[in-house]
Amino acid sequence: MEKKSSASPRKTSKAKPVASRAVNKKNKTEPKIFVIDTSVILYNHSAITNFDDNDVAIPITVLEEVDQFKKGNDTKNFEAREFARTLDKLSQSSPLQEWVPIGNSKGGRIRVVMNKPNGLDASVVFGEDKPDHRILNTALFLARENPERKVILVSKDINLRLKAKSLNIAAEDFETGKVKNVDELYSGKTEINDVELSVIEMLYDAGFCEPSDLGLKDITANQYFILKNNSNSVLAFYNPQSGNIERVDKRTVQKITPRNAEQVFALHALQNTDVKLVTLQGIAGTGKTLLALAGALEQRRNFEQLFVARPIIPLSNKDIGFLPGDVSSKISPYMEPLYDNLKFIHSQFREKDKEFKNITEALESERIVVSPLAYIRGRSLSNIIFIIDEAQNLTPHEVKTIITRAGENTKMIFTGDIYQIDTPYLDAQSNGFSYLIDRVKGNKLYAHIRLEKGERSELANLANNL
Repeated sequence: MEKKSSASPRKTSKAKPVASRAVNKKNKTEPKIFVIDTSVILYNHSAITNFDDNDVAIPITVLEEVDQFKKGNDTKNFEAREFARTLDKLSQSSPLQEWVPIGNSKGGRIRVVMNKPNGLDASVVFGEDKPDHRILNTALFLARENPERKVILVSKDINLRLKAKSLNIAAEDFETGKVKNVDELYSGKTEINDVELSVIEMLYDAGFCEPSDLGLKDITANQYFILKNNSNSVLAFYNPQSGNIERVDKRTVQKITPRNAEQVFALHALQNTDVKLVTLQGIAGTGKTLLALAGALEQRRNFEQLFVARPIIPLSNKDIGFLPGDVSSKISPYMEPLYDNLKFIHSQFREKDKEFKNITEALESERIVVSPLAYIRGRSLSNIIFIIDEAQNLTPHEVKTIITRAGENTKMIFTGDIYQIDTPYLDAQSNGFSYLIDRVKGNKLYAHIRLEKGERSELANLANNL
């Protein structure tokens, strides 16, 4: 169930929605008017349904911008097309220059507003006639037309929100899909000190203990534990299948040996056949992509194909069409980090080793495929182990689209750093990776680990720390 935007009706952003269009007699306030920016629509085409009984205004400039995005295979192109279809259905009953019911059962209405600058003109204030300024003019016009109602600009664009506030226009981010406290985001692991020595011995001897032996009641499925008693310690996890706390052993996979407890947990989650969805979060150098590849290669015999993908975020927000060469040449620079990790694993074996030859043959026969993420749209991914790298650059809707591609015998692995985002309209709270971790935790098909210790090099750790 989606979170509501902070753009809610009545007294505060936390107020309960009111189904009626009538004025709230107690507070004597009219429903608000929310002016929606293009960035919100490209983030979520159904955004207009998330404002309860308030009215939603779409500047005509936004329709012009959405039209420019309707062609293509990227998610933003899909969002643009879906929004156009939604608006077309709403226009069947009345002209969109009038307030038309959105049909969300709460009384909200929608209207397309022409640019009608009179009085204060944003294009004059900021010295340039551009789409953002025409959108600001629409908000200014609505505020003059409806002095008794609060007009709020909703945009994912921080600079546009700042410009709006400088013109005394209320502005806010689109909050639906945002994770409120990312610093408290689920880590996937818990450290417990002063554990009874007998419990630690039980885990080593029998391999498991009951949650009650640790005084645990409400436990998250596939939660990992670091259990300590003075100089004794053991790694464990809660197995939702057996209902027990089970020991986790350190394992070398594809000649990649985990260097800390979190990496041990990550490889365990990747190897756990009961877990179909794994997320690995961590800063640069913690080994997310390398561990994901090693864990996937180790069990590739259980799947027909290993598919490794990442979203393409063009430099300077330019389309990859400006790069020279054919399609392969254009996308190759963006895929190099994946190949680098694959080559590192490959180099751990000698040319005479069977595993070296197996990886080489798998690449040549396309049993291992490295590809841009955009190429999976419309596919049904069955019998595949699928790694999605740099997942923090995806929207919640994109993450949902990817996971719904999963067919029978498919395992998905998302890796990313929620604080290293390369797209202008996402942040640590609104990206799809944070949303996924927050919403799916507790499901028995899901395991998550936050990797905290950098293992790439002392120099990389210096950069992260300072």
